[in-house]
Amino acid sequence: MILESAVLPVRPGQEAAFETAFGQARQLIAGMPGFLGLELHRGIEQPSAYLLTVRWRTLEDHTEGFRGSPEYQQWKALLHHFYEPFPTVLHHVPVVSMAAPGGAA
Repeated sequence: MILESAVLPVRPGQEAAFETAFGQARQLIAGMPGFLGLELHRGIEQPSAYLLTVRWRTLEDHTEGFRGSPEYQQWKALLHHFYEPFPTVLHHVPVVSMAAPGGAA
């Protein structure tokens, strides 16, 4: 499993519009081969900074599959104009994993 991460710096004042657009965009990624799930978190200290994490089966599922798809072109049209500056995307592999005792979050 690969974890993609990006801090999305949304233009201040555009947060509500971004969240609405993301609601549409997530449907585009949901059907992609190798897509395992995502989470979008809004910053507490910086409310216009969002953390996006996406779980992929393989790196290529993201870099070749999704990014080479017509769905990615739609994703870009919906979301990329909200970012200033453009986010850096990183990919990670698990090193350590731990759950809370009793499985509680």
